[in-house]
Amino acid sequence: MENRKFNMENILSKEGFPYKFNQNACKECEGNCCIGDSGYIWVSPKEIKDIAEFLKMDIEKFKEMYLIKVGYKYSIKEKPYKNGFACIFFAKGCSIYPVRPKQCRTFPFWDYFKTHIDELTKECPGIVLKDKNEE
Repeated sequence: MENRKFNMENILSKEGFPYKFNQNACKECEGNCCIGDSGYIWVSPKEIKDIAEFLKMDIEKFKEMYLIKVGYKYSIKEKPYKNGFACIFFAKGCSIYPVRPKQCRTFPFWDYFKTHIDELTKECPGIVLKDKNEE
């Protein structure tokens, strides 16, 4: 992996993960974590309420316009974007960033990426592999 410059105070680390995350990379990135293959962007009932309030919308109207129901859960709709898909709230950045779902807030510290680091480093320019002597 190429050597990436970063300011230590903007580095996030989480126990049990073999990498750190440089938050500054988001400024240069084109939203790779919001675009790509189709998938689910899960939202909880509280997140639905918070996003609807943020958008100054009725919850039922918000669900109708922006969510799909999958079994008993809800996922944010996607839209075609370049050669794949994007979250419906992505347009040169996240339009609901202050109230984005937990799934978005916890990226890139998903258990899946513990064993798929190569995939993650291709997607996210903010990934910094930990040294062997680091946790």
